[in-house]
Amino acid sequence: MASIKYNPNGQKGRITYNADIVSGIVVLSLQETEGIELVPSKSKGIKLCFEKEGIFVDISVIAHYGYKVPELAYRIQQNIKQMVESMTKYRIAKVDVHVQSVIFPEANETPSEDAEKKNN
Repeated sequence: MASIKYNPNGQKGRITYNADIVSGIVVLSLQETEGIELVPSKSKGIKLCFEKEGIFVDISVIAHYGYKVPELAYRIQQNIKQMVESMTKYRIAKVDVHVQSVIFPEANETPSEDAEKKNN
């Protein structure tokens, strides 16, 4: 369990975040990122490590064909950093992204048709 002291307006008290809360926020940020899927496992390919410097996040995802992997990784890093820091007041120290595989479209579809299906 992780905890952080937050003292708005000089009030005394402590807000405690369970690691599952932070993991849920990470999953939410990944679900909002277009062009990827979560790894089908119990942990969903997410590892969190709480340190003094901040939270170290290790993510494994599956990319969709037609998306640029470096751009996907950058968007994943930015989404996780923005959402976790805005919702919990924790600092993200590092986000490592591992692309496990690529999902290719079926033989009768083109990449543009696949992207159109996802937008509808």
